[in-house]
Amino acid sequence: MLFPEYSLGVQKFSQTLQSFQFDFIGDTLTDDEINIGESTAALNLIGVVLSVSISFIRKKFEKESEKYYSQLDKHMNLSSKKKETQLQEADGLLDKERQAFYESSVEYVYQIQQVQDRKKFDVVEPVLAFLQSILTLNNLTVEMTQDFLPYKQELQLSLQNTRNHFESTREEMEELMKRMKGSAQICIRHSQQATMEGYIYVQEKWALGVTWVKYYCKYFKDNKLFIMMPVEQKTGARQTTAQLTLKSCIRRKTDSTDKRFCFDIETNESPVLLQAISEVNRKQWMEAMDGKEPIYHSPIQKQAEMDLNDIGFKFVRKCINFVETKGLTQEGVYRTVGSNIQVQKLLNAFFDPKCAADVDFNSTDMDIKTITSALKFYLRSLSEPLMTYSLHGELILAAKSENLDYRLGAVHSLVYKLPERNREMLELLIKHLVSVCSHSSENLMTVSNMGVIFGPTLMRAEEETVAAMLDIKFQNIVMEILIEDYCKIFKGPPEETIPPPIPPPRVTPRRRQPITISKRPPRLYPGLQPPVFERK
Repeated sequence: MLFPEYSLGVQKFSQTLQSFQFDFIGDTLTDDEINIGESTAALNLIGVVLSVSISFIRKKFEKESEKYYSQLDKHMNLSSKKKETQLQEADGLLDKERQAFYESSVEYVYQIQQVQDRKKFDVVEPVLAFLQSILTLNNLTVEMTQDFLPYKQELQLSLQNTRNHFESTREEMEELMKRMKGSAQICIRHSQQATMEGYIYVQEKWALGVTWVKYYCKYFKDNKLFIMMPVEQKTGARQTTAQLTLKSCIRRKTDSTDKRFCFDIETNESPVLLQAISEVNRKQWMEAMDGKEPIYHSPIQKQAEMDLNDIGFKFVRKCINFVETKGLTQEGVYRTVGSNIQVQKLLNAFFDPKCAADVDFNSTDMDIKTITSALKFYLRSLSEPLMTYSLHGELILAAKSENLDYRLGAVHSLVYKLPERNREMLELLIKHLVSVCSHSSENLMTVSNMGVIFGPTLMRAEEETVAAMLDIKFQNIVMEILIEDYCKIFKGPPEETIPPPIPPPRVTPRRRQPITISKRPPRLYPGLQPPVFERK
């Protein structure tokens, strides 16, 4: 496959040598005649061995290739509606087959390279011995032997150097082969080559329905050129290489097709639905094509449904009760994202004007990830963030202070400037987050993690400026203060007779970053008594 001309040449040469013989005078062969015959036989043997070696290496690689691509075709035909455990098992099996294929590919290249290097001296050395036998056949060739001697010595030296170089680099080549086996993945390339290339399945419409055809595709980012080369010809169809100009790339929604790892590309010629060979491979193609995620429409449509009304409070309480009952110890709770489809389904059902709040969480198949994602989505969908636009600037200034006592006093004071329903919802939520953080040894959700998740959820600037983006870390600090000092802040408003502490002026230039709560060692909190909410 890699060296067809060389392999064909070796075969023809070996066939010629098989029919080649010297004719000797007399019934008894001299020593010189025996040497000549052995040299010719050795040369013939080397040619046959090289031919057989390359043929064996090729057949072994073709067998591994056929096995992997057969498994890949079966894997790509799996329905996305199968159970998650079945899909994970199939993914694991394909990963093993892919790794074996990568290793056999590297082994194939390595062995072919070995054959190519060895032929430099394994073939020439018998030829040299053969010529030496001819020149020393009798005394009449002494003069020719003397003339040939410098060339023979130079050739012998070159052959020895070549053999020594082969032996010295063998270990280095084997080490390189081992490293390549560990990282044999298709990756994005730069320079003049294709930005991304590899096998992709393309959906094609035929007279009898829809079919998926395997192509070898290349994408050139500079000119947005997408080339599809057919791998297998379909019966009764004439497939040719197609060149398309890319306009956009969007990941296909999971529920919109029975196939996995799909994405759509819009081209100047026509839209095309593609299927990558794995989730990682799809991300690589989308990254190369500057792909985008599909747009999901908000399940909450009306303005009234986005306010802090009774239905919203009932929804939050049900979510908190569900999490505290079943998910406090689940690793990554609130950090792990649930299915967008399930989240939309839950929100649409709960906030449906015809039967608002008529959803029993315990009777559905909703998991913790869906519930926590729905809770965060509701809080982000409020017409105004829970901590309000008007107090956003003051809260950020408080978090920027290096005086921890001033931070706490300022945040404590500002919490009681919130509207009553906002403060009530905030207290309900923060008390729940304290309970979650009290199980951080099991769920791995520390106060700092919660700050990162709920800072942008409960606080945001009215205008999305660069300065507002830089202040996101201080939103996280405000959340950390609320969780760390929940008991002090929500037990009552600060005493009005005592003014909030004022940060002392800085005498010397700042030598280090301000102290943040996230840099403190994690503090263990006793779990609060979970509130008792109504169950339906």
